Amino acid sequence: MTRRAVVVVLDGLRRDLLGPAATPALAAFAGAATSFAAHRSVFPSATRVVSACFATGCLPARHGLQGNGVALMEDGVLVRHDVGHPGFMDHLRALRGHSLAVPTLAERLAQAGREAMVFSNVSPGAARAHDPDGHGWVLHRAWAHGPGLRRLKGAEAVAEVTLDATGDAMLTEAFLTRALAGREAALAVLWLGEPDATQHAVPLGAPAAMAAIAAADARFAQVRAAVQARRAAGEDILLIACSDHGHQTVKAVVDIEAELVEAGLKRDAADAGLLSVSNGTAALVYLHPDRAAQAAAVLEFLAARPWAGAVFSGAGLAGIGHAPRDHLLCAVAMATEHAPNAHGVPGLAYAAKPAGGKPDRLGCGQHGGLGLAEQMPFLMIEGPGFAAGATRSAPSSPIDLAPTILRQLHLPDDGCDGAALQTPPQENDDD
Repeated sequence: MTRRAVVVVLDGLRRDLLGPAATPALAAFAGAATSFAAHRSVFPSATRVVSACFATGCLPARHGLQGNGVALMEDGVLVRHDVGHPGFMDHLRALRGHSLAVPTLAERLAQAGREAMVFSNVSPGAARAHDPDGHGWVLHRAWAHGPGLRRLKGAEAVAEVTLDATGDAMLTEAFLTRALAGREAALAVLWLGEPDATQHAVPLGAPAAMAAIAAADARFAQVRAAVQARRAAGEDILLIACSDHGHQTVKAVVDIEAELVEAGLKRDAADAGLLSVSNGTAALVYLHPDRAAQAAAVLEFLAARPWAGAVFSGAGLAGIGHAPRDHLLCAVAMATEHAPNAHGVPGLAYAAKPAGGKPDRLGCGQHGGLGLAEQMPFLMIEGPGFAAGATRSAPSSPIDLAPTILRQLHLPDDGCDGAALQTPPQENDDD
């Protein structure tokens, strides 16, 4: 019997926004799947780092991708980088000698003679985090490769896909044709851009945001129907529906860099010895080793800011899955509160001003930190080891997905930080 795993990610969908009216397909799926009531994101709760955690089963301290935005030491200078850029992973590999520091699902499957296919409608950097070294297939509007990092063009690519509900529909059709009915990949991942894209642009709970949720739910319904047909034909398929993080409403935008300059901790905006890198409602702060004497003053300053909900440094970084390496001085989770926005959706947060002229959207959705709402993704799994209609209250996170998928495929999950979620553990048998 052919064993497969199919994953549909509805980017940015909060668990508390699911229901029969808003997400009828997912509500129906809950009756057939096991739901995880305490599922959390990682830190930062942002798509690029979550993608790396999903792909490796490891936390950032292990796989080495610290956030959606990071700083890297290059020729003795700290340089800020947007991980979403399609060429970032190649740059990281050239700088470090490797991209991610641990194997991805795509690499593990390739070593076992199986294939992984990822269809993604988020940033190209997030898409590439699933398979930065080209062990399988990645299909994205700005980047598409096959095994060996062979660039795909023309009919093989999906360049016509747009970052909206229409683009999600186009990508879903390609996914159904190529990953489920085409190459029959052992792992097939469909990562939708909605509702995240719309929630960043409009208030949470607004009609446009709810329409984006409904559209993503409809895409899941298509995939579930296709999976049911393949099961009827005799395939053993583990079907996972999930999101990577939730969203909070931006109550204020903080220019951390400007505040560091005003406090005398940075000489000016061009001073690269101390860098604050925005990750939405979180920030990563890097300090050049030549400025080590400043560390205590920087930490004291940040801890006293009203917009800093929590500051993690040194050994304390382990509590959020990070390590004090690569010149990371500390991580800041921006302050949040549970009050509702104008549409009655709870969860307000400060956001760190992004670099590069990206828009600051007061009153719209954002994520990256540790607030209740942004740490409220959903997870439902249907297949062997998961009881229909059950709800589990034990904590889970994206790092548990890789070992769960590997167990379904009867492959070892050694080296993962997460744990397989099947219960009871499935015994290995022949396909």
